[in-house]
Amino acid sequence: MSDTSDPRPGHPGLAELFRYPLMSAIAERRSRRVCRGTSIDAGDLSHKSTNAPAPLSPLEEAVLVVTTGLTGFLLHDGPVGGGDELGTGSYFMQTRARAAASPDNTQPTSFFLVNDSGVFLIKKLKKQEALQLLASVPPRWADWSEADWLAAAQAVTQRVFNERLQFPRQFPYYHMWNKALSNQPGTTLLLPIVDMTRSFISVVLNMMSEPEAERALFLDDWQPFTPKTPLDVGAWLAAGLGLLPDRIPYQPVGGVELAQSGAVNPKIRVPLGMAHTVQVDYEAILLLQNLVLTGQAMGLGGWLHASTPAPLIYERDPEKGIFGLGFRMHAPDKEWGRWPPTPSTLPNPVGLDGIIQALCPPYMSMNDAVDKVLDEKFGDQGTYRDVAQFARAYRKVENAEAYLQRAQRYSAKTVDYMKLLCNYIYDTYGRFPAHMDAFHLPGVWMQFSHLELEYYEKYFDPALYSRQAAHDAVWGDRGAAERT
Repeated sequence: MSDTSDPRPGHPGLAELFRYPLMSAIAERRSRRVCRGTSIDAGDLSHKSTNAPAPLSPLEEAVLVVTTGLTGFLLHDGPVGGGDELGTGSYFMQTRARAAASPDNTQPTSFFLVNDSGVFLIKKLKKQEALQLLASVPPRWADWSEADWLAAAQAVTQRVFNERLQFPRQFPYYHMWNKALSNQPGTTLLLPIVDMTRSFISVVLNMMSEPEAERALFLDDWQPFTPKTPLDVGAWLAAGLGLLPDRIPYQPVGGVELAQSGAVNPKIRVPLGMAHTVQVDYEAILLLQNLVLTGQAMGLGGWLHASTPAPLIYERDPEKGIFGLGFRMHAPDKEWGRWPPTPSTLPNPVGLDGIIQALCPPYMSMNDAVDKVLDEKFGDQGTYRDVAQFARAYRKVENAEAYLQRAQRYSAKTVDYMKLLCNYIYDTYGRFPAHMDAFHLPGVWMQFSHLELEYYEKYFDPALYSRQAAHDAVWGDRGAAERT
């Protein structure tokens, strides 16, 4: 439903944005692909544009940027302490809330914004930076001025390149009509990318925090059981002779010694391949849907579609006309007799040096990666040590203090097991993670534009683009001043 209160005096587009009902945005959402300045070759349905491209204004982009970001503070509304069956109570990576849900509030999704003036990272602010931003604007978006939107977007936007992403207009960089319509001059694209390293460590730490009777044994379902110790050999022989109830088809992480130690329940087995089913990119999909609905409410052309795929999107070779993200690709130093499935044998996109980096080699050891996640939660300024920030979601500081007194750190056994698992993956495959990339590309990007209205007026039902037809009158033709 719409917010019926008027926003602070200022831009008429912002006022109209908050009057537009949510249910209308859902019902009237469509993909509208043809941006201003684009000609269409379609026989009797062709169109020759006489317009120049019309990039989004800084304010229009600012609204989209903010839609992907922070919204306040989350709720720790569940049981804590009082017995192992309730877990640690310290599940979440941070207390700051975002515009979409994510597992354990790891908020793994970053966006790259692409426009005519370059490529920008919509960065995730560190703790104090985030608090300063939240304190500098009114709590309700409806109360923000034009200056608030612009300042909030500028605070999280970091220039990466001075030109937009560019690739040859051919398959496999683009396919079908994407060659003619995607990533054209005047468009703004938002490309999500998901840090799987921090999320994997956080999610698995929580899985490992179950009581010992329920703590799973992790199996490498890409590797057959290979005895490495006398205990392993004994178990392998016993299983082969039928002296054990089950054969050991896959490699247990930690070997038979860990399986029989009592630290885990060997009857509860979790394959490392489960990473494909607990992959945390659903946050990216939810944020993209927010963008889809926001673009409709603003009256922009919007099109969620296949991006240039990985690993091609990471390539950067200007001499060949390829201007991708330029990620560091960490190649596994392994020789295989029997090759495991991809992506474990492929170079791993681990980041842009100094801009966005995964928690894995070559940036840090796997022990340090686990310690970094622990520090973010339990260090001197960690999520579960900062009473003042934790209390932002409570009526009283005393309530936050009571929760924190009962929230538990991960046990030494859990931390040791997590480091064992992470080092096993890296030592076995020469990369982390093995069953997915360090930065996972969902494979889609969201394109926004001002529409080529003459094309739509010539061929389509006006009811299907009425919001977009009214856009310029409400938001004004403000061009696209370069982002600085």
